[in-house]
Amino acid sequence: MIDDTNCGHRDAARRGGLAVIRLSGAGALVVADRCFEPIGQTACKPSAATTHTLHYGGIVRGGRRVDEVMLAVLRAPRTFTREDVVEITCHGGLLAAKLVLDTVLEQGARLAEPGEFTRRAFLNGRLDLAQAEAVADLIHARTELALTAANEQLAGKLSQRINQLRDEMVKTLAHIEAHIDFPDEDIAPNTKEQLLARWKTR
Repeated sequence: MIDDTNCGHRDAARRGGLAVIRLSGAGALVVADRCFEPIGQTACKPSAATTHTLHYGGIVRGGRRVDEVMLAVLRAPRTFTREDVVEITCHGGLLAAKLVLDTVLEQGARLAEPGEFTRRAFLNGRLDLAQAEAVADLIHARTELALTAANEQLAGKLSQRINQLRDEMVKTLAHIEAHIDFPDEDIAPNTKEQLLARWKTR
């Protein structure tokens, strides 16, 4: 179960105020329980938390707190990968994020491969192929036009358009084949002009 948990982080090699480390998979909550120490009277371990909640605490390694963090618990299937997800927001910079990342790796997680979160989302039916490709377009967009196009594709507009065209093609083909296969039946064929007009409006 823990071997199925992968984690990624926002380019820990860069300095920044905050870094985000994401755990995804069947063992995400188990790994988080092992290294997260909740703070507060009503605090609880990640495995006991309700979905889509945010928790304040620390990441503990070898009995010592390595950083103060906010931890988000997101339970399947209402997540990007449709798996249990834990997102740890820690301090950025070269050392703090590295220590938190090293801690979760020691507790059973592994580093995600490039694009693995998106691949998992695709394999689990969260995204179709066009939407999965849009994630990369969104990340690498350099103009507002490219960003808008990627967002629309990610929202499924391209997929909806393709599916509409496919359905129309299937209907048209079925109508033509029915007229060819059953010429003696009372099936009124669309004229060539009617078929072309239908496609010109698409």
